[in-house]
Amino acid sequence: MSGATSQSSHTATPVGRACPVAAETALPSATDHPGTTAFDPPPGPRITAVYPNPTTDGNVGEYFVLETPPATRLDNWTITDGHTTAEFPNVTVSDPVAVTMDPDETAAMTDLAVIELEGYVRLAADGDRLTLQDGDTVVDTISYGRARTATVWHRNASSPDGSSAVQDGSGVGTTDPADGGWWPRGAPCFPVTSYDGSAATAFVLPDSPDVVLERIDSAEDRILVAGYTFVSPDVTDALEAALERGVHVEVLVEAGPVGGTPERTDDLLTRLEAAGAEVDALGGSGARYRYHHPKYAVVDESVLVATENWKPSGLGGTSSRGWSVVVEEPALAADLKAVFRADADGWDVSPWTEHRDTATFVEDDSPMASFPETHEPQELTVDEVELLLAPDNAEGRLVELLEGANESIIIKQASIRGDDLSVLEATVDAAERGVEVRVLLDSSWYLEADNRELVLRLEEWAADDDLPLEARLVDEDDHFGKIHAKGLVVNGETAVVGSINWNENSLRNNREVALVLHGEAAGSYYETVFEADWDGDDDGVVVPLELLGAVGAGLVAAAVLGWHHLTVAGNRETEIPEDERIYFSSRAVPHSRALRRCPRQPSSRRGRR
Repeated sequence: MSGATSQSSHTATPVGRACPVAAETALPSATDHPGTTAFDPPPGPRITAVYPNPTTDGNVGEYFVLETPPATRLDNWTITDGHTTAEFPNVTVSDPVAVTMDPDETAAMTDLAVIELEGYVRLAADGDRLTLQDGDTVVDTISYGRARTATVWHRNASSPDGSSAVQDGSGVGTTDPADGGWWPRGAPCFPVTSYDGSAATAFVLPDSPDVVLERIDSAEDRILVAGYTFVSPDVTDALEAALERGVHVEVLVEAGPVGGTPERTDDLLTRLEAAGAEVDALGGSGARYRYHHPKYAVVDESVLVATENWKPSGLGGTSSRGWSVVVEEPALAADLKAVFRADADGWDVSPWTEHRDTATFVEDDSPMASFPETHEPQELTVDEVELLLAPDNAEGRLVELLEGANESIIIKQASIRGDDLSVLEATVDAAERGVEVRVLLDSSWYLEADNRELVLRLEEWAADDDLPLEARLVDEDDHFGKIHAKGLVVNGETAVVGSINWNENSLRNNREVALVLHGEAAGSYYETVFEADWDGDDDGVVVPLELLGAVGAGLVAAAVLGWHHLTVAGNRETEIPEDERIYFSSRAVPHSRALRRCPRQPSSRRGRR
């Protein structure tokens, strides 16, 4: 790593990538033409993508993509699923084409040229095997499994292509069908991108909400705001003032937050639209992301990335403990702008003026407490910054960071959930290597029981295997209302700040944005805040692990790390992220957090999985 310089460099690194190779997308720092790839004709015909489960009734418009060598005639070609067979039209193709039974419907789903089959064959949404033939010769075979709605199967690059089928000389082509992976239709897949030497302002909430408003007030050219919810009158006022200065303003929010969209959102976003902002909502049936859940802004050539939502209790500083950072880095700003553009221009995005007619609005009652500025913002130099995105690349990169820990790991999360959660497993693995691990979780009434169970589980692992691992629930604190941060510091010198909750939904299905800040200055800042929250108020009222042992093995006997709140919203199977629910004061229940440290209770040995 290098120190801060006026001329930073940036690289795109294909690490931790979760998406199929065919879905990869380039960022501006890696190419002059982001999101586009020149077509390289294959040596032999091949099916490269299948879209069997669109959002239309009866899956009308389903299609597959055929790539061929230049000037390939299809007049003797057929496609079969083993039950029925359809014929290709007598055409010659050179570029990739979408092949379908319903050309008008398909044309609305893809930019590729569309050709219509003659006869009948359907693409089964619960899995199928398709065989492409030229006369009696099999030229390609693919196989895919069950398709989630609006996801596209992409052929693995390592799968044999049509040329190998022709060249085997058997007359029946390949014996093993090509396999592939699924990715949401139209979703980009960006690599991890890093940037050397950047000036930054680290700050936390509820201590320093003014940093957010000051950054918006500084805008001269553009402001792009991405969020899960938007309920901030102060930010609205600041954006209106920016519009009056001639600044271009866009806002992109989730169309269907859990529990409904707060009523104030409509008033505030309608105001911004009337003032000249472009306001959109991302979501709906088969949307690319289960939730559009990031919390960031691109302001001219800087970025603001936070763990908190655009609401008073979040970035407004009236409740949640959150971590945030402003980074002055033009290349990072350009790349995050490209992410915003890819998300905001997707097929599942609607202008707010249209979305509001069908949206479900609910009352909300955000906390409006006041807290002192215990931790002031700190201007610092970041040796290197990485841009992480979910579902594109974040999970793999976070696991790599945890695997690289050799001294310490501190984790601050509202909650941690999920069977076989990769980041949690990597954390425990680090403790087994001797890395000192501390985990601090929230104790709000809707999280307390599950978090207690997890802390008990971690405590038992630590006790049974003599691991340097501690976990706590935070108790009431005069410095913040609840923990909503999604923070991680590795070895005291690598801090992760962003919207990624430690659960499978956040890592694999949501749009999330986080920054990895390399350097002792950033690590030390967030670690200092963590230490203060870990120790709690002066009376030391932090929920002790040992007491949780007394909660009993009965709780542990339950699926400790399992999902507990599975719902169905439309056709979007959703895991309710408890810390993102819209809660109402009338629903609040009495909650005692007056748990005190008590002697360790003996625990039986328990396996990790």
